[in-house]
Order: sequence, then C-alpha cells, then structure tokens
Amino acid sequence: MPTDQSISAVRAAGVILLRGTQGRYETLAVHRPHRSDWSLPKGKIDQGEHIINAAVRECDEETGIQAVLGSRLPTQEYIAFGRPKTVEYWVAQARNEEEFVPNEEVDELRWIPVQQAKGLLTYEHDIALVEQAATLPPTVPLIILRHTQAVKRSDFKGKHDYERPISGKGRSQAKALAPLLDAYGITAVHSSDSERCMQSVKRYAKSINVPVIPEPSLSEERFLENPKKVASRIRDLLSQHQAMVVCSHRPVMPGILSALAESVGGDASRPQWDPKLAPGSFIVLHRAFAPDGTPRIVSMERHHLEDE
Repeated sequence: MPTDQSISAVRAAGVILLRGTQGRYETLAVHRPHRSDWSLPKGKIDQGEHIINAAVRECDEETGIQAVLGSRLPTQEYIAFGRPKTVEYWVAQARNEEEFVPNEEVDELRWIPVQQAKGLLTYEHDIALVEQAATLPPTVPLIILRHTQAVKRSDFKGKHDYERPISGKGRSQAKALAPLLDAYGITAVHSSDSERCMQSVKRYAKSINVPVIPEPSLSEERFLENPKKVASRIRDLLSQHQAMVVCSHRPVMPGILSALAESVGGDASRPQWDPKLAPGSFIVLHRAFAPDGTPRIVSMERHHLEDE
C-alpha cells in the first residue's frame, strides 16, 4: 500500500474572486454537481502549464470570468480522495463578466457577501481563505523582470553591448511572458534601454497597445556609472499607482531590489529580496497605497518562466 509521501501530489491553482469595497466584499462560489459541493474556482495544472496561467484558465473555464490576479495567498495542502493535493490561490478581480453557461464542472455560480461564505462553502479551508482574502487591501502590482535569454557576449559581433539582442530561446521566453504579465493586469511597461531588455517586453506592450518606456538609468552601463540613479528611479516607479513591469539586467538587480527593500522597510537579506533571477524570471510586489500615496508591500511572489 503506497503512503501519502510516495504518491505524487495533485497540483492545482485557483482564485478568490472579490467584488465591491473592503468591508463590503462579495465573493464568487461555484457549485460542482459531480461533487455536490460549493467551492472556489480552481482546477488541476496541465502538464507543462505555468501555475499563473492555470489559475486564470481554470477561472475562465469554470465561470466565464477572466480574472486579474492580486495578492497570492498561502498554499493549501490537504488530502483529497486519498491523494495529497496542493492548491495555490490568488485574490482576484473580474476583468469581465460574461453570461455564465452551466457546464459539466460547474452548474451554478453565486456572488455572496463574504460574511455568508461560512453558510454556503462546503470546506473549512475554503472559508478560511475567503475570510483572509477579504482582510487584504486592494493592491497594485509592480513586477521586476530580468530580461529573457540574450545572445552570448562571446557570440555577439556588434560594436556595443547594449545592442546585443535576445536569442531564439529568449524570443520564445518573451512570447511565454506575455500571458503571465497580462494575468496581473499590467498596463505600464518600463525597460532598460538596452536592446535585450526592450525586446523582452516589446511583444507584451504591443499586445496591450502601449509603448515600452525606456529607462536609461536601469541599463548595465548607467548602473556602473552611477548606482544612485538606479535607486532614485526605482523609488520613483515604486510610488507610481500603475500596474507596472520593469525589465532590467542581472548585474542591476541587487541595486534595484535593495532600493525597493529600503524604501518599504524590508530586510534586503531575506530570501524574497534575493536578486538572483534566471533569464525571464520575475518578482511581483503587491503594493497598497496610503491616502497620501505612500506605498507598502502587502505580499511578494517569485516566478521562474519555466513550468513551476
């Protein structure tokens, strides 16, 4: 008889959809006829699928709602039908609300006040998640991205390193990045003015019809000349109330992340601020803004571009 430890865990992803204002939130519950239960939008991660894409896809398939992800919630681990299961959840808002069409997975939706979740949802862990999500403030994401894979310096024949482009793999990574950035509702795209950074985010910027805003101070060359300008500029971007991605380079990441940590009273030595990012990997900072515009970090998450 295999033990729980010898059985691979089922991996799933989902969302806690909220609408309304804090203190008066409603959340979306789904009824699953094959389980005869009331639960939250979620489902299994497909082979090779990124966990972020899975959360958005499952919500869309079950409810017809395209979710915009907010703060990530604690991982849920439990036994389901004799198998260990891990589920990653995000607080989310609806980008759109199409007419719901009942399907095999979900035959009914209900928007209910958060206070009524305990009376409807079947599982205690779902109730606890909804209650936790409702305590979090609205957030605005700031994504710090390392550019996708570039042509090797030794293979580049150009005169200036800032002209070095991304490689074939880097182009594939840039394509894969687009839906991940879109999942967070990114509307502003900033990048080092080096070619490899601009190319990493150009596809996404084009897909949402916005320009890539060049940031010369975030290039390797300018960072070496004047590291203080990096800190100053990244603090400016931190304070802007926009869903934003900022693309830069591996050697610049320590300067960017230490400046961000210092600005919000964080400890730059802690793992979440680790500047080591693989090409195409990124950190999401979920910011809440005080009435005077001062940002604070509600939560952070790190993602590799490859399947997680």
